[in-house]
Amino acid sequence: MIQFVNTFLSYFVLLAVIAAVGAVGITLGIFLRKKKDAKENH
Repeated sequence: MIQFVNTFLSYFVLLAVIAAVGAVGITLGIFLRKKKDAKENH
């Protein structure tokens, strides 16, 4: 049982890290895209 919990937690942490990196990447991408569009429009 302890082994299962440890495995589950390590997978959960890995998933959380991947999700966080993905969210930051998407946010940065949108932010930079808006900045680029604003420059092109002016």
